[in-house]
Amino acid sequence: MTDTLSPAQARRIALAAQGFGRARPTTVSSRHVHRVMERLGVLQIDSVNVFARSHYLPLFSRLGAYEPALLDRVFLARTTHYVEYLAHEATFIPIEDWPLWRFRMDDFRRRWAGPDSWLSSNARTVQWVQDELRTRGPLRPADLRADAPRERGTWWDWDEVKLALEHLWRIGDVAVSGRRRFERSYALAEHVIPEAILSREVSRTDAIRELTRRAARSSGVATQSDLADYYRIRDRGAVAQSIADLADAGELEPVQVRGWERGGRPIPAWRHRDAVLPRKIDAAAILTPFDPVVWFRDRALRAFDLDYRIEIYVPAEKRRFGYYSLPVLVGDRIVARVDLKAERVTSTLQVQSAWWEPQARPDDAERIAAELALAASWQGLQRISVSGWGDATGAIHDALRARADSSTLRHLHARETVT
Repeated sequence: MTDTLSPAQARRIALAAQGFGRARPTTVSSRHVHRVMERLGVLQIDSVNVFARSHYLPLFSRLGAYEPALLDRVFLARTTHYVEYLAHEATFIPIEDWPLWRFRMDDFRRRWAGPDSWLSSNARTVQWVQDELRTRGPLRPADLRADAPRERGTWWDWDEVKLALEHLWRIGDVAVSGRRRFERSYALAEHVIPEAILSREVSRTDAIRELTRRAARSSGVATQSDLADYYRIRDRGAVAQSIADLADAGELEPVQVRGWERGGRPIPAWRHRDAVLPRKIDAAAILTPFDPVVWFRDRALRAFDLDYRIEIYVPAEKRRFGYYSLPVLVGDRIVARVDLKAERVTSTLQVQSAWWEPQARPDDAERIAAELALAASWQGLQRISVSGWGDATGAIHDALRARADSSTLRHLHARETVT
């Protein structure tokens, strides 16, 4: 018989699979970072730096106020542990997973094999870039730009050199060897990926099955669409076959989740055999929009009643919630969203807007205030200001004021908001 889960049970399973069933450590070490990566599988990279760049936030959400330089040492410096690839969008992945993505690299290569493709049309640029990397080792795009031959026309246009690097990265001939001040350095893949890993062959079928297995483990309970989106696998037939294979092997168990429906009919779902159902989730966390808990809009709406769309590209006058609003988790519920900005000049964490979600409760403001205080401390900010934009700002301001009165915060300022 197929087990039936309540929506709350499904949320608790999903959050436990993502690491929210554990208490935060007192002191965060690289061991904790690797453990989070084991659960997530990938860490999505984003350059927006209004509050903190996105890839710093999943560790903060799960581990608390860690030293950001720890992430830099583990991920951004030349490392033997992680490398970048398009494993969702641009993400950090374990370096030993490089062969799992050969099928995606081969798909890019086939797509760009025609005589009219960008790679074919810019073969001289591509060859020069490869030769430079082979001769000189890892290089930043600016290094290549500075040394590019000067010829008439646009052949050595800076955009073409950058595009060559990006195309070569997608097809797996080039790898990102590290970052400095967030700028990538590129190298030939054989100069970054150990030969034993680079030469390992994984078939397309085996790779998609393994990625489906990992997506299921990281999701706890999921639909086929959830599992396909986790690693952005477009071959839904291959995902469906992988689910069937994993179910036959006893690794996935079919379940129904009440309320997970389409057209009045239950959506088939599967629970990973190692997934646990905690009695409760006692977490509180500010999430990035690119956290696996909420990055798939359909799943966020289905599981958390969160109808989320990032508004970075929405004109300011048309935004409903703010430029970069961040979902807030309390217990097993997404209870609010807050638009945060780190104002370095005044050492202020600005809460530019705050809005309640349908599952919010009256006492959630206290937990949110505690997380905002922790976020300010994590970013080295001495003050918090709260605007008047949003139906949650008053309660959050009052909760922060109560914390300030008890000397938890040194400074709290309210400010007017232009909406």
